[in-house]
Amino acid sequence: MVESKLFPRRKGFYVKMKLFHHKNGGRAQEQSFFIKYYKWVLSLSLSLYLFTSYYITHNHEPPPITKTHLPNPISKLASRALIESSHDKFLHQVQEYQVLKVFVYDLPSKYNVDWTTNERCSNHLFASEVAIHRALMNSSYRTFDPLAADFFFVPVYVSCNFSTINGFPAIGHARSLIASAVAFISSHYPFWNRTNGSDHVFVASHDFASCFRTMEDVAIADGVPSFLKNSIILQTFGVNYKHPCQDVEHVVIPPYISPVSVRATLEKSPVTGRRDIFAFFRGKMEVNPKNVSGRYYSKKVRTMIWRKFNGDRGFYLQRHRFAGYQSEIARSVFCLCPLGWAPWSPRLVESVALGCVPVIIADGIRLPFPTAVNWAEISITVAEKDIGKLGEILEHVAASNLSTIQKNLWDPRNRRALLFHDQLEEGDATWQVVHALSEKLDRSYRRSRVSKQ
Repeated sequence: MVESKLFPRRKGFYVKMKLFHHKNGGRAQEQSFFIKYYKWVLSLSLSLYLFTSYYITHNHEPPPITKTHLPNPISKLASRALIESSHDKFLHQVQEYQVLKVFVYDLPSKYNVDWTTNERCSNHLFASEVAIHRALMNSSYRTFDPLAADFFFVPVYVSCNFSTINGFPAIGHARSLIASAVAFISSHYPFWNRTNGSDHVFVASHDFASCFRTMEDVAIADGVPSFLKNSIILQTFGVNYKHPCQDVEHVVIPPYISPVSVRATLEKSPVTGRRDIFAFFRGKMEVNPKNVSGRYYSKKVRTMIWRKFNGDRGFYLQRHRFAGYQSEIARSVFCLCPLGWAPWSPRLVESVALGCVPVIIADGIRLPFPTAVNWAEISITVAEKDIGKLGEILEHVAASNLSTIQKNLWDPRNRRALLFHDQLEEGDATWQVVHALSEKLDRSYRRSRVSKQ
């Protein structure tokens, strides 16, 4: 009964479905075609999407970090904190890497501090070797980790052995003393040998600098010691022409003038105070062209100044030492800075520091820290051959642009850049040295190693 009643319905349903398929066969085939086409397009799009995502992820830099909008404020704060923490850590690492670091060798005292038992060692015009050492020891640029250092400072005081005959530094021992220091650090540390000293820094603050000789003919004949030719020398000597004593990587630095003495003088005589001396010079001036050594001191320049202007009321010329020497500079409009045995002179620093316009008479001289001190705007340069016209030249400047030169000169940044302090100050002479070294970071073993990695 059950089967007889149900069967006809199934049969009819079967027949209807068959008839429907027969009548609409074309339409069904068409639908089947579109379904297959849709599946194919969908499959292709999905494949392209997956391929593109993989390519972007593995072949391009990730997009910059942006704030993510999360519905949960706690999650949002946590995500932001994580991003900022990572960012700050990254910036700190970058800043630490960017800051130049100097490792100061701890040498036996015979190379440096033993010499300072003579107080003059720390105060005479060659004392930048002491001042730079002291400033670096207490500065933020110093590192106690030699593996983190860009440069290695070798503190050897070679100008503190004073001659009993003339009172000037006797540097005949300089080469052997520095050679001994190099032998010490190369045997106790691995850092000299890995670069052959190219990232090591020395100071040569006397007449002919890295030649470590006091007379030019001897200095030229001997040249730079072979064991220092790869190193960096901080030296007072610098000229704009080829010279054996600067055939080495070097930085021209100013001679040492005590900032304490400058400050004391300025307290009594400020730079804008009364100046009743027109042109001033006090120092060694040979009456005859040749001195006792048989050489021409100052290439005859100082002798010519004395002969030509000693009787001129506008010139205040003195040949003997005077304890109040700086007070005379503070009273002067123009301060003559002729060459001595070497082109440079402590008067360059003293004149700038005390507001007296330096008159540079030293052909081809290269002046210290030209990016910090615009020498062309604060000084007068007179060629050695034009000494006879010196009076006319200074009178012309006084009548034309003296006030402009003085305004530029009295900017305290000039004084700061040329004075060494025991504690490094931003913009001071040791700071300028560090800045100059930062332009030589291609010599840093640490930087070159990191860049290769």
